[in-house]
Amino acid sequence: MARPRSFDENQVLETAMRTFWAHGYESTSTRDLCDALGLDRSSVYNAFTNKRELFKRALTRYMDATTADQLQILEDPGRPPADRIRALFARILRTEAENRRDGYGLGCLTVNTTMELAGRDPEIALMLERDAERRLAALAAIIGVGQRDGGIGSARDAAALARFVNAVIAGIRVAAQGGADDAALEAIAAAAMDALV
Repeated sequence: MARPRSFDENQVLETAMRTFWAHGYESTSTRDLCDALGLDRSSVYNAFTNKRELFKRALTRYMDATTADQLQILEDPGRPPADRIRALFARILRTEAENRRDGYGLGCLTVNTTMELAGRDPEIALMLERDAERRLAALAAIIGVGQRDGGIGSARDAAALARFVNAVIAGIRVAAQGGADDAALEAIAAAAMDALV
C-alpha cells in the first residue's frame, strides 16, 4: 500500500515553478529541485514521475495564473478598452519591478520557456501556443472594441495589434532580465500605447 504524501502539492508546485523560473529547465537539476522542495528524489519521482513532468505541471500553474490575471484586466467592464491595455502594461511593469533581484528581472516563465524549449520540444511548444492563443484572443477582442468606440485609433487589424502588444510585453520581460530599469520599461509600454491610440 502506498504511503500518503507528507507534503502540500500546491506548495511543491509553487516552489518548483519559482525554481524553474529563476534558473530555466535545463539549468535546474533534480538535486536543485530536491533541495528547493525539501524532498528526496524518490518523493519527487513518486509524486511527479520525473523532472519533465514536474516542469510541465509548474509551467501550467504559471500560465494558468498569469493568463487568468491578464484576462481579468482585459475583461474588466468598468474600464474603456485602451485603459484596459494600459492597466495590463501597468501590471506587467509592476510584476517586473517586484521580481527584480540585484538589478535584473526574472522575466516571464512563459517567455523564458519559449526561448529555451519551444523550438525543440513540440509538446511544450503546443502548451505555450495554446496559452498564447487565449491571451491573443482576449487582446484582439478588446482592441476591436476599442477601434469601434474610437479609443484605439490604429486602423491595423485587431489580431495583428494583439500580436504586437503581446510581443511588446515579451520584450519588456526580456529587457527587464537584461537589467533595464523601471524608466526604460515604462518608456517601452508608453511607446506601445502611443502606437495603439
